[in-house]
Amino acid sequence: MTESLPKHLPVLLEETVTSLAIKPAGIYVDGTFGRGGHSRAILQKLDNDGRLLGLDRDPAAIAVGQQLASEDPRFSIEHCAFSQLDTVIHQRLWQQRIDGILLDIGVSSPQLDEAARGFSFMQDGPLDMRMDTSSGISAAEWLAHAEEAEIATVIKTLGEERYGKRIARAIIEQRQVAPITTTRQLAELVDKASPSKDKFKHPATRTFQAIRIFINNELQELTTALEKAMDVLAVGGRLAVISFHSLEDRIVKRYFRDEAKGDDLPAHFPIRAAELNPRLKIIGKAIRAGDEELAVNPRARSAVLRVAEKLA
Repeated sequence: MTESLPKHLPVLLEETVTSLAIKPAGIYVDGTFGRGGHSRAILQKLDNDGRLLGLDRDPAAIAVGQQLASEDPRFSIEHCAFSQLDTVIHQRLWQQRIDGILLDIGVSSPQLDEAARGFSFMQDGPLDMRMDTSSGISAAEWLAHAEEAEIATVIKTLGEERYGKRIARAIIEQRQVAPITTTRQLAELVDKASPSKDKFKHPATRTFQAIRIFINNELQELTTALEKAMDVLAVGGRLAVISFHSLEDRIVKRYFRDEAKGDDLPAHFPIRAAELNPRLKIIGKAIRAGDEELAVNPRARSAVLRVAEKLA
C-alpha cells in the first residue's frame, strides 16, 4: 500500500509546475516519477483531455505509479530509464506532440531513507545502489572486482573526491581480507582513509555519490535524455530539469546554452543570430529553493531548476 511508503517531498514543486506552463489539454512526461509528487501537481492542472506519462527505473516507484494510473485515466506509467523516453513516446504516436517534460535527476528521498537500497551511509544496509533493482550489478559486486585504477578514477571524477586514490587503495586492501558488502563497512573504510575531514560533510559523501552515479550510468543517461527530449517535444514545448550536484547541472547548463546558441560558426561570421538555427530558448535564470522550502525540506538545498523551450 502506498501509505506505508516513506514520505517524499517533491523539490521546487510550485516553481517546476509554473515553469512548465501547463496547457489543460496538453501531453506531459514526468521522466522521474519517484513517488508522484510532481505528477500529481501536473495532473491538477490538466483537464479531461490532458495526458501525463510517468517513467521510472525503480520498481518501487512503478508500484506507486500503477496505483495512480488505476485511479486516474489521464495518467500512465512505464518502467524504463528516461533515456528511453523516445521509445515510449513513439509507441503512443506522441512524437513532437509533447508539451512539457520534467527530469528530476538523482536519487529520491525514499531511496535514501530505505536502508535496503544501499544509497545512504547514514544507516546500515546492503551495498546495492541500483535505481533499477531488477537489472545491472550492485555496488558491492562492482567493488569486489573492479581494478584499483578504475575505482580511483570513478571516485575522483564522479565524486570530485581529492582522496580518490587513497580510498581506492583502502578498498582493495579491505576486499583482500573480506568482501565489502554493507554501507556501514564502506563508510567506515572511507572515513579511515580520509586524512582530513570536512566538519560540514561526512567523509563518505563524495565516494557514495560517485559510486551511485557510476553504477546507474547517471551522467550518460542525462546526456541522452536531454537530446531525446528535444526530439519529442512539440514546438513551444518546455523541458524542465532539476539537478542536485555540479556534474549534472553543468551538463544541463551547457546543453541549454549550446542549443540556444545554434549552429557553431566561426566568430564574427556575417550572419544574424536568428539564422544560426537555435533549437531552444532558455526560460529565465536557474531557480533554487527558497528559505521557506529549505526549512521544511533541507535536501532541497542543492537543487537547481533550469527550463528551456523548444523553438524548432
